[in-house]
Amino acid sequence: MFVDLLSFTLVLPSLPFQVGVLGGGGIWLGVLLTSYSVTQAAAAPVLGGLADRHGRRRLLLLSLAGSAVSLAVLGAAGSLWVLLLARVVAGICGGSIGVAQAFAADLSGPERRTKAMGLVGAAIGLAFTVGPALGALATPLGFDVTAYIAAALAAGNLVLAWRTLPAGRPAPATGTKTSERGVIAPWPLLVAGFATMAAFVGMETTLAFLAAGRFGAGPAFVGVLLCLAGAALFLVQGLLVARASRRWGEARVALAGAVAMAVGLGVLPFAPLPFFVVAVVVLSAGNGLVTATVASMLAGAGPPEQRGARMGQGQSAAAAARALGPLGSGALFDVGAWLPYAVGAVLSAGVAMVVNLRGNASGLRAETPDRADSEPR
Repeated sequence: MFVDLLSFTLVLPSLPFQVGVLGGGGIWLGVLLTSYSVTQAAAAPVLGGLADRHGRRRLLLLSLAGSAVSLAVLGAAGSLWVLLLARVVAGICGGSIGVAQAFAADLSGPERRTKAMGLVGAAIGLAFTVGPALGALATPLGFDVTAYIAAALAAGNLVLAWRTLPAGRPAPATGTKTSERGVIAPWPLLVAGFATMAAFVGMETTLAFLAAGRFGAGPAFVGVLLCLAGAALFLVQGLLVARASRRWGEARVALAGAVAMAVGLGVLPFAPLPFFVVAVVVLSAGNGLVTATVASMLAGAGPPEQRGARMGQGQSAAAAARALGPLGSGALFDVGAWLPYAVGAVLSAGVAMVVNLRGNASGLRAETPDRADSEPR
């Protein structure tokens, strides 16, 4: 997942300039950026259900192949419509994040599932930190060369996955109805995932405006802030969330993360500079706690043979938040600089209530070890 999203993010710094070269403006750039999240939201549940029926490995390999093709088409695109086609294909293939989460949950078992979700999240977060930085360094090579480099990385990733990924859980036997029943993930967890992502994306979208308005900050300061936020997210998901969940339980950790997000978002519009920086780090760490534990609870919230569909629906909810969050937070910021942060704090408080109720209803655990997950690997 790290290499997959690293190749995807390499082209992001130069994409706006390529839109201009091909004669597009802000509307076209918005369409290209939004199309990825919209198609990802639509494709993720479908890919998850297909993975339940035909195997995680097969669907993941197909998605990695599609990512390589989309990047090659992006580099060769001579019109805005071809750029849009490439982004749509990339969004469809990006829906495989839910498949990867389900795959990791299958192989880890209940006791190590939170750690697996944290590592997947850390890999994604690290890719979104490193990829744009490398993409910025590659801009002198030209957009097409950068896209071809990304496509080559994606192709190498496909070969690596083909050679190393295990077979995974077999598909259900013919005649079962798991794929015919419209599998629905627990709606409180989907709501929690959507609200968490919407609150965090709202901060990312407007942070530069808020820092510039309050402190006269420029791009360098905002870049450092976002780097600190990414580092906090990576450390929490990669190192801390599994240990915390083993000690206190997933629901309590998710509750603590949601409270941290609410506090951080609530104080950001008013905090003096040192506490402003601390608030960004705190809410990013809280986001890492919530996303990893909610994903783990979602993975364990039903039969293993329906896990791909559940994780796909969770990924769909997150993608929908990434598509709608920037629009909503930008509109709110135009009304009042504090408004997107107040709304984000309310959303985070709502997440705290949801995971607390969910934890109380399930004994502060998402599931007990199921028979299939207890089988030896």
